[in-house]
Amino acid sequence: MPDQAGSPETGSPDALPAAELLALDRQHVWHPYGPMPGRQEPLVVASASGVRLRLAEPSQGHGELVDGMSSWWSAIHGYNHPALNEAVTGQLGRMSHVMFGGLTHEPAVRLAAKLVELTPAGLEHVFLADSGSVSVEVAVKMCLQYWRSVGRPEKSRLLTWRGGYHGDTWQPMAVCDPEGGMHELWSGILPRQLFADAPPSGFSAPVDESYVAHLRSLFAAHRDELAAVIVEPVVQGAGGMRFHNPGYLRVLRELCDEYGVLLILDEIATGFGRTGALFAADHAGITPDVMCLGKALTGGYLTLAATLCTERVADGISQGEVPVLAHGPTFMGNPLATSVALASIDLLLGQDWQGEVKRIEAGLLEGLAPAADLPGVREVRVLGAIGVIQLDHPVDMARATAAAVREGVWLRPFRDLIYTMPPFVTADADVARICRAVMAAAKEA
Repeated sequence: MPDQAGSPETGSPDALPAAELLALDRQHVWHPYGPMPGRQEPLVVASASGVRLRLAEPSQGHGELVDGMSSWWSAIHGYNHPALNEAVTGQLGRMSHVMFGGLTHEPAVRLAAKLVELTPAGLEHVFLADSGSVSVEVAVKMCLQYWRSVGRPEKSRLLTWRGGYHGDTWQPMAVCDPEGGMHELWSGILPRQLFADAPPSGFSAPVDESYVAHLRSLFAAHRDELAAVIVEPVVQGAGGMRFHNPGYLRVLRELCDEYGVLLILDEIATGFGRTGALFAADHAGITPDVMCLGKALTGGYLTLAATLCTERVADGISQGEVPVLAHGPTFMGNPLATSVALASIDLLLGQDWQGEVKRIEAGLLEGLAPAADLPGVREVRVLGAIGVIQLDHPVDMARATAAAVREGVWLRPFRDLIYTMPPFVTADADVARICRAVMAAAKEA
């Protein structure tokens, strides 16, 4: 699909000069995963359209950058898309927000029904949250309350595997990798959960029976205290951008059924086609008890997430001593967000999205293959619209980012990884350009 770029104005008439804006930013704005004040000056984006970010002032000789990150994996249709713009502006004229307690509205109801239709069979109930991390909090709360409601309060621990990342709020931090991860600071304060070894790498690698035995031993030893297993299916995202065989998801489903444990799949990063399947669970052909969605749910327009569960989980909670799920974000089910989510899903399903993802995958495979011969590169891996170069040393983020910008591309490296998750509308020439930028960043990192 060609880039949908248009020609919007680069800024509003009363826009601050870039230098003044950056001075205020440094004085007042705390950016993610950074100190206060920041040590790296951010680039000022004046507008965005298609797959391009237009800068308020040129950087490294470029006034616009191809976005290789989909704004942290959410903007799958690119920016300023007319169908998504229309969904937001049309809903804005009707109702921008209304509380969801005691009230409902058509966009939220239609979205819930659509998600039930698209996700694996058996996920019948939808709780709309306002961020991916909150959807994980809700998923954990659902599972813990389920066991309390059915008279098994001792089942209160979570099992996950190492190398995972599930968000930055409290319960999600507790199931992120506790060693070497960004939340290691909170070890000893967070709830103590159970960690299996990281799943063996390789989407196409055969299932390792010794690893299956390792998982089984943990289930057997902790069956009476385990409430749920939570994992990122097929792709471990911010914990390391690792891919694993979908067969391990089938193993987890079987072990959860055998030992009486609930299964949560965190599809916040993988949902809506990123891996080549609509949902990563589809690669394995399984249904979890609870599924978390976010990021690409609205096509990157507004913050929205969803936690889906089976009838078993909902009924268990509803028949307990406290028959309600006591959670209610103020902007739950926001009409603007749910309207644009419906439009984004319709836009995705109305095209050959699988063909587009395969096209990008082919471009990434070809463009990143030479990186395997670069000094300092440990591994190159590609799956769907995800391309990763893993180094044998930590990334020099400033140098790597500058190298990518010199190629006219925006990337956000971290840890020992240079990676890209481009929008699905990225044209072949821009995919090739992104690959050149990833290579350049790897050489400088």
